[in-house]
Amino acid sequence: MSKYAIIKNGGKQYRVSEGQFLNLDRFEAEAKSTVEITEVLAVNDGVVKVGAPFVEGAKVVLEVVALGKDKKVVIYKKRRRKDSKLKRGFRRQYTRVKVVSIAG
Repeated sequence: MSKYAIIKNGGKQYRVSEGQFLNLDRFEAEAKSTVEITEVLAVNDGVVKVGAPFVEGAKVVLEVVALGKDKKVVIYKKRRRKDSKLKRGFRRQYTRVKVVSIAG
């Protein structure tokens, strides 16, 4: 059984395990720097620890790999028979990180 944690970032929750890559909402950090996340909701290292709301003393260390943008999402609205339409695009900015260690 692998060690994993559930973390909170940007109003979303992610299940992470060591060595995993994931895209989080953009935050200011240099590439190849490390970031500690202390908002850990649960940790499983053989025994499940659940916080209320966060697990005390638990942290997840992340290494920033790169900053980037996702694929474009096109929002298109058309109102039939009204000669009304709207087309907009959106590209989410993200920070790509690698999970280095889970402690807790």
